[in-house]
Amino acid sequence: MIPESHPRYESLLTRELIVEGIRNGITSMQGLIAQGRGEAFDYLIGEKTSTCALQAERVTAAMLLLAKRPVISVNGNVAALVPGEIIRLSDIVNAPLEVNLFYRTEERINRIIECLRSLGAKKMYTKSDGLIPGLEHERAKVDTDGIFNADVVLVPLEDGDRCKALVEMGKSVIAIDLNPLSRTAQCAGITIVDNITRAIPNISKFAEELKDSEKDELLRIIREFDNKKNLNNSIKEIITYLSNHGNLMPP
Repeated sequence: MIPESHPRYESLLTRELIVEGIRNGITSMQGLIAQGRGEAFDYLIGEKTSTCALQAERVTAAMLLLAKRPVISVNGNVAALVPGEIIRLSDIVNAPLEVNLFYRTEERINRIIECLRSLGAKKMYTKSDGLIPGLEHERAKVDTDGIFNADVVLVPLEDGDRCKALVEMGKSVIAIDLNPLSRTAQCAGITIVDNITRAIPNISKFAEELKDSEKDELLRIIREFDNKKNLNNSIKEIITYLSNHGNLMPP
């Protein structure tokens, strides 16, 4: 039992969620490594949502609301960390969920689907009858009615090569990645440099605020966003944080 008074409470809690995901057959062992890498970058932004991230999260909400065929991609870490939150976002923006794994087994796929459905997910693509061109690993397998034909894809905790392949298919790709220098972050059309545990609820909040907005207003929000500029500002925010708190980093 982790006491809430522990200075690393939130971080330790997310680690336990990943470990529990492994026990339940949802998360891969490699997911622990990915979680640790992300946690390290979260330290660099002070473990809080930056101004740049908030801007990207608001634009993401507008993009999902405008999309004709939006899909939210779910992997093992996403299912372990934010299952309820991702379902809520799916409902708000009418974007079905699709499970997609690098370390794919049918057992893991089915366990994640069962987990999401047990928590109330109703809109899901579950086939694997299509292949993303240019990929030779398991993440190439997608549902032809889902990610394959989507116009907008939200890809939390994504692989850089699949992000690039989705962009080359002509899709608008939104990534959540704590590393602003990663292939995924640099390739996506919208990059949210934030912890997924904060990002998904923030996107849902903005979607609720914007859902009754006129189409022209949503288009304006998207049009005024510059992802490269936002990424550069995200890096500057990291540098500023380190300059101000370099000797106070968490252990």
